[in-house]
Amino acid sequence: MTQNGWKMIYLARRNPALAPEDFAQAWREHAALGRQCRNVQDKVLGVAQCTRIRDGGEDGGLRGASADYDGVNLLQLRDLGVATEIWDDPETRAIMRPDEPRVFSTYVRDFTLVCREQVLRDAPRTGVVLFGFLRRRSSTPKADFDAAWAGGPADAWLAAPALNRASRVVHNAVVQSPPPGYDYDGIAEWWFSSTETARAAFAGGDIWAQLAPAYAAIADAGRSVFMFTHVTHSRP
Repeated sequence: MTQNGWKMIYLARRNPALAPEDFAQAWREHAALGRQCRNVQDKVLGVAQCTRIRDGGEDGGLRGASADYDGVNLLQLRDLGVATEIWDDPETRAIMRPDEPRVFSTYVRDFTLVCREQVLRDAPRTGVVLFGFLRRRSSTPKADFDAAWAGGPADAWLAAPALNRASRVVHNAVVQSPPPGYDYDGIAEWWFSSTETARAAFAGGDIWAQLAPAYAAIADAGRSVFMFTHVTHSRP
């Protein structure tokens, strides 16, 4: 298990005025505005906009995947300080923030979590990723969750047949107070080569039931959210 830096992660809903099929393009247009924000170009090292898969049903054909959100964004940060600086940057406030309500249900800051990334299985990113936004069990103290999530042996998290087909597995520990309604404790990324590969991996039933026992030991299935997505914009 290796630490690979800092992230901001969005769990986004689209502006209801946008048709679902128009969301990814509107999001790409919004991201393009970032080229005008010279002050932050060296602070955000990478972006992966991941839009919910809708073919095969609202859950994308993956039982247990949420239909309540429209996308997840991964922003790789130069350092932890960027997570604070970016909101107060004058160019960001003048260029990006006014466009946010056109694309999203509210301002981006209201659904963004700041995380420390740990890679459990390393491989290049692919085109399909299943996310788990996990809340700890009420009986699990926050300190115990954090210790297990960040320090537990990788083999314990990967010990499930469904994850054998995941080429890349990442745990993100939430390190700052989340915005209201987004009080998740950990965010998992399970990357697959294709939608078909992911569906085949979980063909035995519900996502939660097919994860390793280590997840159920500390996380609450009923209060967690799974997002089945494909990458619709990335850089580099």
